[in-house]
Order: sequence, then C-alpha cells, then structure tokens
Amino acid sequence: MGSSRRRRRKSGYGSGGYSGSGYSGGPYRSGYPTGGYRDRRRRRARRKRAVLIAVMILFAAALVAGITLLVMHLLKKDERQKPDEALLTYFNHIPKQEYGQMYAMISPENSGEITEEDFTARNSAIYDGIGLSSLAAEILSYDEEALTVTYRLTYETAAGEVSVENEAQFLEEEERFALVWRDDLIFPGLYGSDRVRVSTTQAKRGQILDRNGRMLAGPGTASSVGIVPGKLTDRESAFAQLSELLGVTPETIEKQLSASWVKDDSFVPVKTIPKVDELALQAAEQDPDVLAEYERQQQLLAIPGVMITDTTVRSYPLGEAAAHLIGYVQNVTAEDLEEHAGEGYTANSVIGRTGAESLFETELKGQNGCRIYIMDESGQEKREIASVPVINGQDVRLTIDSELQKSLYDQMKADKSCSVAMNPYTGEVLALVSTPSYDDNDFILGLSNAQWTALNEDENQPMYNRYRQTWCPGSTFKSVTAAIGLESGAINPDEDYGMEGLSWQKDASWGSYYVTTLHAYDTAVLKNALIYSDNIYFAKAALRIGADELASSLNRIGFGQEIPFEVRMTSSQYSNAETIDSEIQLADSGYGQGQMLVNPLHMACIYSAFCNEGNMIRPYLTYTDQPSPEYWISGAFSAETAAQVADGLRLVVNDPNGTGYGAHREDVLLAGKTGTAEIKTSKDDETGTEQGWFAVFTPERDTARPVLIVTMVEDVKDRGGSGYVVGKENPVLDAWFAGE
Repeated sequence: MGSSRRRRRKSGYGSGGYSGSGYSGGPYRSGYPTGGYRDRRRRRARRKRAVLIAVMILFAAALVAGITLLVMHLLKKDERQKPDEALLTYFNHIPKQEYGQMYAMISPENSGEITEEDFTARNSAIYDGIGLSSLAAEILSYDEEALTVTYRLTYETAAGEVSVENEAQFLEEEERFALVWRDDLIFPGLYGSDRVRVSTTQAKRGQILDRNGRMLAGPGTASSVGIVPGKLTDRESAFAQLSELLGVTPETIEKQLSASWVKDDSFVPVKTIPKVDELALQAAEQDPDVLAEYERQQQLLAIPGVMITDTTVRSYPLGEAAAHLIGYVQNVTAEDLEEHAGEGYTANSVIGRTGAESLFETELKGQNGCRIYIMDESGQEKREIASVPVINGQDVRLTIDSELQKSLYDQMKADKSCSVAMNPYTGEVLALVSTPSYDDNDFILGLSNAQWTALNEDENQPMYNRYRQTWCPGSTFKSVTAAIGLESGAINPDEDYGMEGLSWQKDASWGSYYVTTLHAYDTAVLKNALIYSDNIYFAKAALRIGADELASSLNRIGFGQEIPFEVRMTSSQYSNAETIDSEIQLADSGYGQGQMLVNPLHMACIYSAFCNEGNMIRPYLTYTDQPSPEYWISGAFSAETAAQVADGLRLVVNDPNGTGYGAHREDVLLAGKTGTAEIKTSKDDETGTEQGWFAVFTPERDTARPVLIVTMVEDVKDRGGSGYVVGKENPVLDAWFAGE
C-alpha cells in the first residue's frame, strides 16, 4: 500500500502538474513549492542589501559632513588672529581714534564689564589729552600657552617721546582671541580711579627789537574790564551801560557770566582796553584821545559790580607807525591747530598773523613746557610719564631804526604813501612805512565789528601795504634809462639831442600822440636832461636803446624777479605783455611811464648800484653786529656808468635848477631824483591823478650816517607833484643827520 500511495503522489504530479522553471522536484513546505520561497528570500536579501547600502551611504555622508565641519572649524580657528597679531591690530587703531574697533576686540565681561561708551571716553580722554601724534608697537614675546603678549609702545606726545613695556592678556573664544582690557594697558601703573594729567607751561613769546634794542613788539600792560557777579545791583542797567561804553552786546556779556567756572566772587573779563595811568594822563593833557579814554574808564568804574584790573598783553609801542611792518598776533583757531599740528600750539597759544610777527613766528613762539603724569584719586601725583622743559621764544632784532621809521610815518601819515629806507652800502633796511595805517594794538585789545568794518571800508585803505606793491615810477626811472643807455652805447652823454620845445613826436606815424615835458633848457645832454628831468630826452634815448635791449637789460637788473628779501614784494615789470609792443610804449618807458611798474625796495636796490660801483646791494631785515654787504646783482652796471649817473644825480639835488634842489643841504652831500607819474586811462584823460616820487641818497661812502630813501605818494596832482614829496622828506633827513 505504501508504495502505491507514493506512486499516486508521484502520478498526481504527472504531466499535468507544476513544471515551472526553477523547480527541481525537491521537497516543499507549507504547501508552497520550493522555487517560490527562494525568490522571496532573494528579494529579502536584496532589500536588506539595499538598506544596508543606503545606511552605509548615509553614514559615509554624515561622516564626510562631520569631517568637513570639523576641518572647516579647525580651519576657521586657524584663521583667527593670534594674540600677538591681534594686539598689533588693536594698537594700530589708537592713532586713528578708532575706539569702537578697539572695543570690539576686547572681552567686556572679563574687562570689568566696561561699556563701549565708558571705554571710548576713557581712552579718548587720555590719548587725545596727551597730544598723541604717532605710535609704534613692537612685540617682545608671546606665550602661546598662557596667551600673554609682552610688548613695547613708543609714541610722540605733547611732552615728547614716551616708551613703555607692558604685558597684555588674551582669552580664547570660539571665533577669536579676546583682549582682557585694563587701565594699565594705556600706561603701566594706571588704575581705574587714577587720572592722567597734562600740565602746560606757556612759553614767553620773544620780543621784536629794532637795531638799537628798542622794543617794537613785546610784553605790555593793558586794562581788563570785568564784572564781579555778586556785586551787580542791576544786571540789565549794567549790561546796557557796558554795551554802550565797550561796544559789547548784552548777550555776549550774559554768555560770559554763564560759564560753568563763574561764581559770585569771580572776576569775569568782558573786554581789554588801553591802560591810562596818572603819569600818562599828565603827559598827555592836551591829547583828546587819552582824555577821552580816561573819561570812559571813570564811567565804567561808576557801574556797580564793574572792576578794572591790569593785564599783560602783546604791545606795539610804535603803533600805526610800524603796523604793516610788525603786524600783530591773535589767538589760534581750530584751523590753526589743524594746519600746525605737531608744532606745539595749544588752545591758549597765539600766532603771528601779519608782518614780522608772522615772518619770524618760528623764532618768536618758543616751545611750551609740558608734563604728563598719573594722579591718584586723592589728588597725589603717582608717576611722571613724560616731560619737556619750557623754551621761551627768541628775541628777533631787526635792522629797522625806530626813529627813522616813526619820522617817515609822522611826515606821511595823512597821505597814501610808502617809503623804503636803507643803508646803500650794507643793504640794511632802516625803515618800511605804509600810510595811512592802523594800530596793531587794536587787534590785541579786540576789534569791535564796527571798527573792523570801518577799517575795511575806508576808501584810503589803511590795511593795504603799499611798500609791497609796484607803482608807476615816473622820472625816478630816468636814471635807470641813463645807465642802460650808457652801458649799451646808445647814449653818448655829451651828445646834444636838440631842444624840441615842450612837446615832441618821432614822426607822423604817432598820430596825435606827443611826449611832453615841463622845462625848456639850452643843451640837451645827459646831465642837463637829469637836472631838468626832460621827458623828451629820455623818450629819444629809449628809442635809441631799442625794445629788445631795454627789456633784456631790465631783466638783468631784477625785473620780473623776486627780490631776495625776507618780506615778499611784488615783482617789477616793464610791460603787461612779454615784450614792449610799440614805439610809443618804448618811448614812454624811457621816462618811467607806459606800462612800467616798480617796487620801491627794488628801486632802492637799483639806486644802490650808483653807490657801489655798479653793484646792486642785497637788502636784508635781520640785524647783525658785523654787517657784511652782499650783492644781489654784481656788475649790474659798470663802475664808469654808475659814476656818470651818480654825478648827474648829485646835480639834481645840488644844482639850483635841479628838480630835487629842495633837498639840498650844506652839511651833507646828497644825490637823488624826483619823479611825477601821470596815472590816466588815456592820453586825453584830464581826471587822472599823479604819483610823486623822491629817491635820495648819500653818494659818499664815508658819510657819518649813510642812507637811501625812496618815497612814493599818491594823489599829488595840484599839490606840487614830486616837490610835495621832497618837502615831506626834508624834516626826516634833518632828524636823521642830527642823529635823533
């Protein structure tokens, strides 16, 4: 039986049974054929492999990402500035006042919880206060384990160079090394309650002296008008009276009284005014200005709460007589401090604005003394950081003679004029005067708006420095034409050019233009032409010289050049263009008209050649005990030419027919040349004015008090022309030769 069942099972799976591929006739389970099970197992295996691969991929990706982040983190850490590098960056911000960037580099929580506002205030107050101008940092050592940096700082301050060594501590943070800030990073030994103090000792400004040691600028005394607030009984009335008497607005007075330092017993300055003492009053009983000032001060003292006290100021004894020459000082401005940074100026300094005060500013100002020190909370000095001693300004001594300066001013003060005086043999400039003038003391006392406006709107231009300008020289130029003509051979001094009457033209090509002259005389030779100041003779001489020769000769004697002198002068010219363009201009140039413009100091230098065998002296203003003459232009003319012209100029002053005979003296031999320049818009202009000149000098080297003076006066028409100038200079020459 058993075998038949086996057969049935077998036969049951005969040709009509499952015969799919993969079936091998082997055993089966749970009624499924063996081939289906294997497929499922394979599918499961594939799924497991896929999951495993996916997991492995994800793991690998995560691992790569992690490694990447780690690497990036490590790289980022490597990019951080190391403490020694960071410290240099920190210090580089200090000179630029970049306190916000400095604060961003510190660890506030480890720096006493300091706020950015307090940090900035502390650092800026100290670094700005000491006048830090440069800073250099040097790393001495770096401890990587302790994160400490030892360094040296060297910087310039108002008290000189400071060099300190110190140590800085850093902390490592996630993305940076942060500086642990302490007060002693600014200065070793400085703590939070300490203060850095700067003490300045103002240098005394040097004096400006004349050749004889007389003060032209220096310390003086004025009166300071002020208020003691606690003694005011009627503020409104007091302010109104002060405003009227001092020219100060009530608002300005109120602002001065509201300053934080003012207390009831304080003296609050309102304005500085001239000092008038009893001796000065007695000496000037007839001086209305002194009497008026005295009366004003009595009215001021009658106001309850008003006091007047002495104060030291910069003083100019010659006042108007030398204002353009000496100039004045004023308090420095913010612009001055910026322009002169590092030169030792402070908010309390003064600076020369014009004249010699500005020209010699470096020598005069000196160097302020300064101390920088640390003071503790009790007010005791802990340590000096740096100091420089005060160096007072040097005195500057000029070649100027105060008496001659004042004498020229007194004679010319009512005119629009300028004068230059010099020793023609040494080049020492003895006087430089411009009129009308102003009082440089007014700038020290403080000009009111009304005074400033009046000065600037005055039609006579008292602020205008005339001796620095160029002017039409008129007949004073004839001596120059004579010298050039003799040098070039164009002029034979003995040749008679012939008398043409009082007017002349070369030919009809000049149309209606004529050269005119004032004096008729017999023989038109050089010496007579100089004596009578003949325009026609020198017009003819210029035509013979020729435009090219005249121009080149003038260039050779300094035209178009800067005068080698401490004070810059306007350069002389012979034409508005590069050349002399026409015969008429050339003829007019011969007698100092046309487009000829000459600076008076330049004219004096040219005339000095007639004293120095043809050599033009170099002028100078700074005094020396042993004057050694230097020549600006050696051989400007030959010695023979210079002597011939000098002989003619002697006759101008000493021949009774000479235009300069009014200056003739019996005690001293003089030579010179007058000049009257017509200032017109055209030949037919009858409204034009005239400028009068007189150049006079001592032609003998052994004269006891040698001098050369060149003066120009505007508006001398109908006042005597150049004769007016001669008359004005005579009292000056009298005083000079008398030794006064």
